[in-house]
Amino acid sequence: MAGFADATKYGIETDGGVPKGTRYEIACMTWFTSTGKTMPRYFKFEDDSGTIQTVTDIVVNYTEEKKYCGIPSREYGCKAIIGGLNREFRLIFYQDNCKWVMLV
Repeated sequence: MAGFADATKYGIETDGGVPKGTRYEIACMTWFTSTGKTMPRYFKFEDDSGTIQTVTDIVVNYTEEKKYCGIPSREYGCKAIIGGLNREFRLIFYQDNCKWVMLV
């Protein structure tokens, strides 16, 4: 009987499904390195009260290639100060249409 280790060595791709959390469309200023790596520098979004928030000094804890509903994307686990509070959140970059979203 084949196990999980056997399946992963053959390059079977998994799908992350639908991203969970409150979703905010963001405008993200990103630095692309010479090797093609993306690094989010700061972003802006409209909060629940309609105010435009600017988030700077983003600390990226991890980055990982994912597929959400079959769409290739890159997920960044981050933390920063948002609205005066230190928050953890995820930024997702959808590579096909160059779109950024924040999930809290």
